[in-house]
Amino acid sequence: MAKRPTKAPPAPLPAAAAPRKSGRPTSAKPRAKKAAPPPEAAAGSPTAQTQTPPPPQPEAADPFAFGADQRQLLETLSLNLAKAAMTAQSAIAEAALSQADRPAALSPDPFNVAPAMTSVMTSLAARPEKLFQAQADLFGRYMDLWSTTARRAMGEEVAPAPSTDKRFRDPAWSENPVFDVMRQSYLVTSDWMNGLVASVDDVDPRVKRKAEFFTKLLTDAFSPSNFLASNPAALKALADTGGESLVKGVQNFAADLERGNGKLKISQADYGQFKVGENVATAPGQVVWRDELFELIQFDAATDAQHAVPLLIFPPWINKFYIMDLQPANSLIRWLSAQGFTVFVCSWVNPDQDKAGFGFEEYLHKGVYRAVEKTLEQTSQKQLNAVGYCIGGTLLGSALAHMAANKDTRVASATFFAAQHDFAEAGDLLLFTDEHWLAEIEQQMDAAGGVLPGAAMADTFNALRANDLIWSFFVSNYLMGKAPPAFDLLFWNADQTRMPKRLHLDYLRQMYGQNALAQGQFEIGGQPIDLATVRTPLYFLASREDHIAPMNSVYRSARLFGGPVTYTLAGSGHIAGVINPPAANKYQHWTNPALPETLAEWQAGAQQHPGSWWTHWAAWLRERSGDQIPARDPKTGPLKPLEPAPGAYVKVKS
Repeated sequence: MAKRPTKAPPAPLPAAAAPRKSGRPTSAKPRAKKAAPPPEAAAGSPTAQTQTPPPPQPEAADPFAFGADQRQLLETLSLNLAKAAMTAQSAIAEAALSQADRPAALSPDPFNVAPAMTSVMTSLAARPEKLFQAQADLFGRYMDLWSTTARRAMGEEVAPAPSTDKRFRDPAWSENPVFDVMRQSYLVTSDWMNGLVASVDDVDPRVKRKAEFFTKLLTDAFSPSNFLASNPAALKALADTGGESLVKGVQNFAADLERGNGKLKISQADYGQFKVGENVATAPGQVVWRDELFELIQFDAATDAQHAVPLLIFPPWINKFYIMDLQPANSLIRWLSAQGFTVFVCSWVNPDQDKAGFGFEEYLHKGVYRAVEKTLEQTSQKQLNAVGYCIGGTLLGSALAHMAANKDTRVASATFFAAQHDFAEAGDLLLFTDEHWLAEIEQQMDAAGGVLPGAAMADTFNALRANDLIWSFFVSNYLMGKAPPAFDLLFWNADQTRMPKRLHLDYLRQMYGQNALAQGQFEIGGQPIDLATVRTPLYFLASREDHIAPMNSVYRSARLFGGPVTYTLAGSGHIAGVINPPAANKYQHWTNPALPETLAEWQAGAQQHPGSWWTHWAAWLRERSGDQIPARDPKTGPLKPLEPAPGAYVKVKS
């Protein structure tokens, strides 16, 4: 009996395909359609004469086919992306070449952050229970986030977590689930990191503050809003403009690199929209004195009568005086003139290499004393009222103590805007007085011929508010491709001045580093400065949100003086808190005639008032400004006018 085969015979192998030729299409050719049967073949069919042929069916649309408009958009986007890439490559190459011959930084860690972070990490490692608790807290936060995300992905209506952070105010950060997870993940992680560093309690407070500050800088830098691929608003702008927003952003980037001579100098305003003396710094007046250190400007009267005692203002030499005269609507100088005060301003020179050896002694004798002398000469008075803003107030306070030691009574009263004399709690600027950083600063000044370039201090101040003054402009200018705003305040903020090496290093070391003025260890020309000997009536203005001269630091300063002191607290910060005209009806201020031991006690007894503090100060100032006299004309005084305000020194660029 024959056996039955258990397997079917194998099918014949197909013929091998011919190899494809180079340069030939590789897609398969469409198969030929079978020919329809001839009509005769179906003629005898019983249904042939009763059925009609079916209507032709439209061909299915190709989902991958592009119309003319889509192709044009794609081509435009591709060209713009290529253009942006080439522009960026060229700008970076030019920047690298311009920086190639410059000396390397003195230290790879100029702020000496590594030892601070080591101290914090060592402290955490010594307390493993704290680390375990922190990790559990982070895991719990992420579990909540993942749970919410999963419910949302399954179609459940889950309200997105609210955020008051300005970086994530675009609705897409909350409405789009992907970007919402990015946002919340970042906020959870950054909050956890900053909180972990802040929880350390057994290291030196200044070391801890340095670690906190630079951890915050790091977490701010890694925000998803700072990257094109993870910023929904920037991606939308890219799509809506066919890549044009990115091209403009890269062009802005290249222009800022060129403006910084190879170092990125982010534009904060449309600088071409403003010109000093034309649409900012326009209060009428005359330069009535000029020497190597300052111009003395007397402003025109705005009333028929003025107070007999003139008012002399000393602005900070690190900035230009026209922060007090940006526009007519917010000009403190114009407002004071309208209140019947004779206003003078000391407009400091933008120092060059010939001033490298100038220190506090020169700025006292050649600056404060000479300005007082010339103001009194111009007004034929024996006394004046003085104002010191920020670092100008530090100098003025030192001058008052020097005057007290020499029985000089030419200053009848003094007002301090956001000025410090006690630097024990001077805020984050204390972090920039480490000897490692001072050595870096000294190297920069030596390379510049003995002056600190204006951009150096601008970078420091910007770092104190990185999200507002760095990253917001990085996103707007470069990722979104927007033009910088025409904002007078930011134009002024970028118009920095240089500083003499000796003056700046003495200020940082003796004031911030040693707090010598508050401790009675500061000397000018060999003469000790004792603030407690000052009996002149004083008015101190602090701002609640000031990050440069914190309100408690100003309060501690006010209590150092020996005479009657009025302390007033304004809303907002270092600039907006001071420059707040009554007509704007913004913010608020607090007053308390007492001066108890602590700021907390002062605040507990303070009364809140809506709007500007200017009216409160003007009432205080009137009581110390003498009788009314016919208005003074700057052109007819003993000092002959040299040129119209705002003068020449304020126009010198760094």
